[in-house]
Amino acid sequence: MKWKEILSDYLSFSRRDRLAIGILLFLILVIFFVPAYLGTRSPAPVPADTSWMAAVRQLEQPGEPEEAGPGYQNNRSPYKGNSDQYNREPKRSIRLFYFDPNTVNDEGWRELGLRDKTIKTIRNFLSKGGHFRKAEDLQKIYGLFPDEYERLVPFIRIEALTTANTEKASTEEKPRTRPAPPARFTVIDINLADTSAWIALPGIGSKLAARIVNFREKLGGFYAISQVAETFGLADSTFQKIRSWLKLDQPQLRKININTATLEELKAHPYLRFTLARPIVAYRSEHGPFNRLEDLKKIAAVTEDVFQKMFPYLTTQ
Repeated sequence: MKWKEILSDYLSFSRRDRLAIGILLFLILVIFFVPAYLGTRSPAPVPADTSWMAAVRQLEQPGEPEEAGPGYQNNRSPYKGNSDQYNREPKRSIRLFYFDPNTVNDEGWRELGLRDKTIKTIRNFLSKGGHFRKAEDLQKIYGLFPDEYERLVPFIRIEALTTANTEKASTEEKPRTRPAPPARFTVIDINLADTSAWIALPGIGSKLAARIVNFREKLGGFYAISQVAETFGLADSTFQKIRSWLKLDQPQLRKININTATLEELKAHPYLRFTLARPIVAYRSEHGPFNRLEDLKKIAAVTEDVFQKMFPYLTTQ
């Protein structure tokens, strides 16, 4: 009976205890079932914003929209004219070189990256008596894009009109009283010709002729006809035009003794300059005189190509 009394004391509840237990059980049931009930109800669907998807699909489609309204304008290209035609034109490899826009040929313009339509506009301008007097005049060509002009302007070298060209222009304006000069030119030796002989060739003015002669003197003579093309301001198209009238007979080059020449004498040569003259003098001061020209290859700045280019102008004796 003792155990029954003990259990009765611990398991008997008053009315207040039973009420508290009931409330506690109710709260447990609410906490357990309410979240599950609310999770089964889905919120009302929000309509998706598909405007950005339509814009993306429109940009992916080539050409104009199918339903372009009145006043539609394609602004994808910042340039004037037909942007689709500009984008469709095949890309060419661009090679920049110094050129005179008055004398460069169509192939030269293509190498500079111009389109055939723009080249035709330039050719029509020149054929009607037009002349580029300064680099800024190239901007007047219709169809030449601003970025093309910015790319070309550092390489424009316009030769001033010579007296011969001025007389020719005035003669064309008046009725001819004498026959036109023959189209054939005289072949000249590139190491012996003076400025007058160079001016007589097509596309060579007085300034360009003086540059060729000055370049030849600084080199110490030409050992190859291709060296003429290295003259500052001589466009490749002009060089190709005069190449058949150039010859080279037994060149006699002025040589520089790399063991006795001063830094100033070495850097005055166009193929040496200061970038090679200084290492040569430094190597000579540290290791003594050069025994042979091939010792120049021990200098890091003298590559095989550089050595072959300047070899004919150097000596150790």
